[in-house]
Amino acid sequence: DMMDRFREAAGPKTSLQTLARGINLVALSAQPKDMIDLHAKMFKKHGITHIRNFDALNDVRNLIYSGQCISNAGLHHQVAVTMMELPPGCTGAHDVAFYMKTVREILDSGLPFDSLCFKDASGTSNPRKVYETIKAARKLLGDEAVIWWHTHETAGVGVTQCQAAIEAGCDGVDLARAPLSGGTCQPDILSLWHTLKGSDYNLDIDAIKILEANRIFKECLQDYFFPPEAKQVSSEVLLSPMPGGALTSNTMMMRDSGTLDLYPQVIEAMTECIERGGFATSVTPVSQFYFQQAFSNVTQGRWEKITDGYGKMVLGYFGRTPVKPDPEIVALAEKQLGQPVFEGDPVELLEPGIPRAKKILEEEGLPVTDEN
Repeated sequence: DMMDRFREAAGPKTSLQTLARGINLVALSAQPKDMIDLHAKMFKKHGITHIRNFDALNDVRNLIYSGQCISNAGLHHQVAVTMMELPPGCTGAHDVAFYMKTVREILDSGLPFDSLCFKDASGTSNPRKVYETIKAARKLLGDEAVIWWHTHETAGVGVTQCQAAIEAGCDGVDLARAPLSGGTCQPDILSLWHTLKGSDYNLDIDAIKILEANRIFKECLQDYFFPPEAKQVSSEVLLSPMPGGALTSNTMMMRDSGTLDLYPQVIEAMTECIERGGFATSVTPVSQFYFQQAFSNVTQGRWEKITDGYGKMVLGYFGRTPVKPDPEIVALAEKQLGQPVFEGDPVELLEPGIPRAKKILEEEGLPVTDEN
């Protein structure tokens, strides 16, 4: 219903984009093939034109089938490479060479895509690395390819990242408007407009009209609660990359459970979870896995309990991590979860989802529709 209303409000010609997390779609767990295909068809049916498709592990296998379904549905498939900065002292993956290796694997796989996005949900990538990555991608893909940049302002370097991406030759960047922009959201459109003054680039906007739109937007959102951490720069995430969408959802849960005072300890504990977990990108769902494991390590003792998502990740049930996880953590996960290491393709593990969903709908007396 919301997607239909967005399309009605935006008119017939406007591009509307949503996301898919490879084989996870918009869930925190892997989804069966029939649901991956249905997801793309439903987004097409209800007015979406573009889907940005990414995998937290940068395991290209997870993008192939989902990307094919997006293209088959007649949608613009924007395939993504996920980025972040590693905590201090960590080395392995998340450098220009690793990102270019991922782009080459995308090209070699033959999966269809219409544009390529470099996505840093934590907003922690060093701007120089952003510049060199996009510069290398432009050289590899040629002048005709569409290259996009996405970041959040969580760590306070988002505008600088955007400037670096633009100077390196990207075709577009994601921005936001007040009162949502900045903090855990995207960099502000007026901030980048101002930053580009005197350079070879500019944003073709009317700043006065943007300010007026912002005023109306604030009125529309006046009944919503904005947690203070959503609006501020949290430079500590540079040490333990926590993306905007996960930061506020987790701090809200901690606020509700009376444990918000533990947040700095949890962020600090994330460093070890990333280092020993195989350097998957801190973006949904892996950012949640990192946070859950770090929270457990703080509240229950270091590695006393392996959380379900983190454990399945190090065991291979979400795909291959960029580097091999710590063998000690893998052994703990095997023992506690009672599951062996899995080295195959995760999408081949799952039984079809539509028959099971149909059965539940029938049992509950609900209409059996593609949407339901």
